[in-house]
Amino acid sequence: MKAISIFAISSLLFSLIACGQTAGKADKNTKTNRTMNTSMISNATAKKAIDAFQSADKTTWLSLFTANAELFDDGNKRDFKKFSESAIGHERFTSLDKVENNGLTLYGKYHSDQWGDFKTYFTFHLNADGKITRLDIGQAD
Repeated sequence: MKAISIFAISSLLFSLIACGQTAGKADKNTKTNRTMNTSMISNATAKKAIDAFQSADKTTWLSLFTANAELFDDGNKRDFKKFSESAIGHERFTSLDKVENNGLTLYGKYHSDQWGDFKTYFTFHLNADGKITRLDIGQAD
């Protein structure tokens, strides 16, 4: 009888530990952990872009840019489409600390699966139609 009781208790404890570990891992990958308050972004296009970036929505993200949109990373020209393909779903803001330039320049803490955590900025440049023609990104102080 004692063997069954010890076995039952051990099984119950193992199940509880396993459930706790699974729940923790699942939480890290949910979209709710990728969301943050973007209400301080006053420019509607920039807000839509960041909301799409945060939720790993490549279709919406790309639809906000012109076909020949440019990307500059710390002043160096990069391929915008390659950046979008590799970053979306693997990079995100973890906090938004400051918004300037009529809602087009954002500063905050950022996470990259490849590069880790650091402070960054995004500056969006729009054409007369409200499409994003250029995105400047880089590390912030």
